[in-house]
Amino acid sequence: MMLGLLLSLPVADGATGGFLVVGLWVFLLAIFVGVELITKVPPTLHTPLMSGANAISGITLVGALSCAAADFPQAGRVLGFLAITLATINVVGGFLVTDRMLGMFGGAGRGKKDAD
Repeated sequence: MMLGLLLSLPVADGATGGFLVVGLWVFLLAIFVGVELITKVPPTLHTPLMSGANAISGITLVGALSCAAADFPQAGRVLGFLAITLATINVVGGFLVTDRMLGMFGGAGRGKKDAD
């Protein structure tokens, strides 16, 4: 079924909305692939996967900063600010969750070292 959807994608032939349509298709396919990958991850790989996702969100944050600072129209600046906000929430939340998970496995010794 997905192959049929891929083959029926409109081609961006210079029309005004062609690139937008292709961009939306890529976005929808990325959502589908992301959901399929995340549901297949075993629980033992969750913490390393979270760390990798935090690194990718950090790269997204740098890209969003450059987008917001560039000389784009107002809509581009608003989307850049929204991307900065969401990527920052993702990075901070991911590190907090990872720290909490590592604290669960660190035992009492880890908490004692942090207090000193």
